[in-house]
Amino acid sequence: MVTAIFPAAGQGKRMEVGINKVFLELLGKPILVHTVLAFSNCEAIDDLIVVVAPEEVAVVTTLLRAVPNLKPWQVIAGSTERQYSIANGLAALHEDTDIVLVHDGARPLTSAAVITAVVEESRRSGATVTGVPAKNTIKIVNENQVVMATPERNTLWSVQTPQGFQREIILNAYKKAAEDHFLGTDDSSLVERLGIKVKVVKGDYSNLKITTPEDFIIAEAFLRKGAVSRLVSGVSTFVSDVKETFKKGVKKL
Repeated sequence: MVTAIFPAAGQGKRMEVGINKVFLELLGKPILVHTVLAFSNCEAIDDLIVVVAPEEVAVVTTLLRAVPNLKPWQVIAGSTERQYSIANGLAALHEDTDIVLVHDGARPLTSAAVITAVVEESRRSGATVTGVPAKNTIKIVNENQVVMATPERNTLWSVQTPQGFQREIILNAYKKAAEDHFLGTDDSSLVERLGIKVKVVKGDYSNLKITTPEDFIIAEAFLRKGAVSRLVSGVSTFVSDVKETFKKGVKKL
């Protein structure tokens, strides 16, 4: 049984709207609904756990009740830190769950193909993250903003969610982190502390986490029907025209 946990208790201060960003609407649906539907519609997922701020449990429960045909779900009260919120979600796992996926509530553009790939790799390897190769050169700088090193770009990946784990691995990782009072930047960092290797599944550059107003605009563009296909079609037409022009120029020579 595969369970997806969605941490969505953040305040979203960088969005500058005064409410939890997962309630903002993208093309008529709250961000959180887009996110949950992406997983509910994936055959690899069996049930869903949404973790929100205690004062938002009732609101989110009402919101999800209005979404037809969702897979089994529950809404759990979160805590002061993302890691503590996910721990609450882990405590609510169904006894038959053997694979756990953790996915940011503010990442509404995840594909079923990526979700399925994470589930399958988690079964094989035990621990999996989603990521994409870094597009830009990365610099390591010191506290004075002086460049100290430039890592090889082909070794750098930008990590996303979902991240997937065999049940006992993620439970042990969270138990160890609690014992050591350790707060990680993501779930895989807790697993890495156990000495367990984490595999990377290639995700999508479109699988962005909506954090700022600019992210919201980009997400809307991706969601609009045919936006990507029109872009690809336009590029293909442009390339064809350039090739044809080039051929005509060569013939004249």
